[in-house]
Formats: sequence, C-alpha cells, structure tokens
Amino acid sequence: MSARHPAGRRRLRRALLPVGALVGVLAAAGVTVVALRATGGPECRGTLPLKVAVTPAVEGVVRGAADDYQATQPVVDGRCVQVQVEARGAADVADELPTAQINPPALWVPDSSMWAAQAQRQTGEEGVEPPRLEVLDPLAGSPLVIAGSEGSMSALGWPISPVSWARVVDPKVPVTLSDPTASTEGLATLAVIRAQLGNPDGTPKPELIGALLRVGRNALPSVRDAFGKVVQGAEDAPVFTASEQAVLAANRAAGSRRAVASYPKEGTVAFDYPLVRVIRSTEQAGTAQAAAGFEQALRTARTAQRFAEAGFRAPDGRAPGGWTNERDGVRGDDVTVLKTPDPDQVAELLRTWGAVSLDTRLLAVLDVSGSMAEKMSNGQTRVEAAREAALTALGMLPDTSEIGLWAFSTDKKPPNDWIELVPVGPLGEPINGAPRRVQLQKGAGSLPGLVGGGTALNETALAAFRHVQRTYDPSKINSVTLITDGSNDDISSIDLPALVATLKREVDPARPVPMIMVGLGADADMDALRQIADATGGKAYQAMEPEDIRGVLLDGISQRRCRPNC
Repeated sequence: MSARHPAGRRRLRRALLPVGALVGVLAAAGVTVVALRATGGPECRGTLPLKVAVTPAVEGVVRGAADDYQATQPVVDGRCVQVQVEARGAADVADELPTAQINPPALWVPDSSMWAAQAQRQTGEEGVEPPRLEVLDPLAGSPLVIAGSEGSMSALGWPISPVSWARVVDPKVPVTLSDPTASTEGLATLAVIRAQLGNPDGTPKPELIGALLRVGRNALPSVRDAFGKVVQGAEDAPVFTASEQAVLAANRAAGSRRAVASYPKEGTVAFDYPLVRVIRSTEQAGTAQAAAGFEQALRTARTAQRFAEAGFRAPDGRAPGGWTNERDGVRGDDVTVLKTPDPDQVAELLRTWGAVSLDTRLLAVLDVSGSMAEKMSNGQTRVEAAREAALTALGMLPDTSEIGLWAFSTDKKPPNDWIELVPVGPLGEPINGAPRRVQLQKGAGSLPGLVGGGTALNETALAAFRHVQRTYDPSKINSVTLITDGSNDDISSIDLPALVATLKREVDPARPVPMIMVGLGADADMDALRQIADATGGKAYQAMEPEDIRGVLLDGISQRRCRPNC
C-alpha cells in the first residue's frame, strides 16, 4: 500500500545519523535506536518507528537482529523503518501494557509467556481501550534451575545427584527467592512449589503457605542479588533459583565458575521467550508490516546462533553442545518440562505471594482457662498444642513483623480478664535485653503455668480489638488471632449480642482489624466465634486435632490481603 504526501514536501534520503546526536536525544528515554547505516538506497518520506521491548537477557541478541534488519534498508509506505530496542523487565511491561498510551511497544519479548498471559488478563480488567496481544512462537528457551555456590550445592548432593524441589522447601536448607512480582525466576519458582504443595483447585495448602513464608523471609529484589552473594565468595550464600542462561552468563561475566546449577529431578518450568505482537487501534499505519519484517530477522539462522552463543537453548529445548560443569556451571541436561501455569493460576500465585509477603501487625490472644489443661489426641494439653502451633507460625515471619501476646481467663482479674505477656512490636526489636522474638518464645513457654479459671471470652475479644485498632499501623496488616476451647462463662462481662453490636459499631473501614477466631475441640462455642469474626471482617475456624491448629494459623495468614472482604 502507498501513502500520499503534500506536494513539495521534502523527501528524506536514508543517511547515517551523527552518533553523538542520536545518543544525546534518546539516552534519557533508555531506548537503543539502531541507526540507519546506509548512505544510499531507497528514498524515504519520513521514518516509521518500531519500538521493541525486550527482557534484558536477550537485549544483545535482539539488537544484533535489528542490525541485520536495518542493513536491508526496510521501507514501508515510503517511510524508513527505525527499530527502537528497549530493555525492560517483563513484569514491568506486563503491568503497564493495558494502560500505556504514550509510545507503547509494537513488539515485546518477555522471558516467559506467563507474563504475556498476565498482561492479557489485565487488559480485560481495564476501562481504557486495551491493546490486543498476539503471542507468537518462542524465540529461545532456558529451564529454571536450582543454583548456588559449589559449597551450598554440594551439601544438597550436587553433582552426584540432582537437587530436588523438596530440598528447596525444606526448613533446614537456606534458600532465598527473588521477588515473584518483579522477576520471572521468582514467579516460576512459585509455580513449581505450588505444583508440589498446592491443592488441585489452585488454593494454597498450609504447607505451601509455610514454605512461602520461609523462602520469602529473605526475598531479594532480583536474581542478580543472589548471584552477587555467590560471586563475592560467600560459600554459605543461600541456594536460589535462576534460568540456566543466567547461571552461564553470570559465570562468564565473573571470569570463572562461581555458581553451579542443578536440574531438578521432578521437572521444572521453562522460560520460553515468546514474541508478542502488541496491536493498538492508534498505532501508525504500516506498523504491522514493519513488525512482520522484523520478526523474520528474529527467526533467522544467524539470530538463532546468537541466542546459542549467549547461553540460550533452542525453542524446542535442545541445548548447544560444549557446556561443562567445570567451566560453565551448567551442562545442558535434558529436562522434564512442567506445564506453564495458566492466567488464573498466575493470578492466584501472585495473590498468595502478596498475602504472605505483607508485613504483619498481629496480637495473639490465647485462652489459659482450666479446660486448656485437657489432653488432645497426641498427648499434649490444649494449651501446649496451641503454643507449639503459634511458635511454628512465629518462626516463619520476618523480623519486620510486629507481634504481641496476651493470655486470658477469669483468674487474671483484677483489673482485667487478660494479661499482656509481650507488647506488640517488631520481632527484631530488643525488649528487656533480648529480641522480641525471644521474649515471645519465653512468654509462650509460660502459658501452661498460667492455666486456671474460666473462659473470659467476650471482654477479652473486645479489649483486643480496641487495642489493635487504637494502635493501628496503616503500613501493615493489623489483626487479632484468638484461640480458645470454650465459651464465655464470665457472667459479669458483656453478653454476646451486645459485644457483636459494639464491634459492628466500632469497625472502621479506614482501620480494619479482622479477628481470626480459632476454636479448639468440640466444646468451643463456634457460633459465638463466627459472630465475633463476622462482625470484624475476620474468619472463624475449628481445630479438632493438634495438627489442625498450625494449618488454621497459616490459612489465616494467607487470607490477610483480602480481609475484610474475603
């Protein structure tokens, strides 16, 4: 097709632009423009920019392909095509594509089709006219591997046997995770852990929540930070996950093998580097033709060789020959590729991570009435089982979490039915000569010795709610978790209807304090606990067995993000 232009309009002849001027104009935008190299060739009546957003790992390869394409002096509708290559993280592009109206990319090469699926999902949720995404065939591949220093990996059986995903979620193994909301390594790792520990319907099991809390305690912004610890010579640096290509590239950049990779025996997720066409109704005429022309340059044998030289596999998973553990830290083993999560699963993964990674401000309130001395099926008393479950959950939270501990029964009067064992504050903060985490362990250890009296449920629940609301921290998720085995038997206290009415009246949407109410055993007044929880936007659980308590606490943590609207 051809475009008409006003008579007398000056025609541009393809010419070499001064490099200094080109860099000066575009440096601020962070965009690499492939300069037009030829001094002769077709005459142009202007330029047609073709913006290509690429994940940083493939930037060099795509720029090489752009050089090849530009050397052919492509012209569409009388305009010279000018390829603009911009290196950006896939998560950032996926987040911005649905609403980006100023200079959006026409082509996108993320490192995983998971981000393309996430972007497609988000486009359906935006009010503005969204782009249409065509996810085309992959350009390269690279499996997710378990990586670390030689010392850390040898402790897990490398190189004699593959390191399994089970070791990654083992509490005894130091592991770190890159932020799944910003890195494909982190998101892909979540997908694998979910496959190992999640429910078939995608909802998280308590074991999954526990694993995410453990690996998330020391989550890093990017996988580069994990490589940095290894390259600096820290033999005890935590194990982490990365693409095979990233391990090879990091070792080449360091000048020697610093990190080694293991291919999990259970299988793994593959980075597939799809080419995505981003189509907008407002794009310039001729963009589709220019994009199709550049796609051909991205799929030539020369570009495939560049991908191989940069440490990528072919789209079908075949690895280039010649890689060795001794020199490269990778071997190019055949791998079992697990199914890539669909858009709904990706959204669920990100929601779960968002919930467990939020900073917590929680007041734990434990019943120490006389009935808490009764034995459960494993021989522990109810108070011992509650204490152990609470300490287990506590051990998974980072030092920035703010936790406090109360105990309650009618024996604690006067003046109240409850006593504060540890005030709410950061776990890592010193209190009375020791970190609050240690003081909480001591406070929990004292609970069996406090058992006695009746269940002062109503007054304690109201006091706990008011305390957390009064000291509300808007930067954290504020909540109360109360564990009891009975019903309110303090006849001098507020009754249940008055308590529920008071809570409903005092609930403040600007300062939500959901109450997670846990009933131990068959004697717990679940109707009362549900009414209290519902009034505050929380949830009530019943734990019949000791092992149920830990699952209940972890489920409560996983739902923090949606409270009080779950």
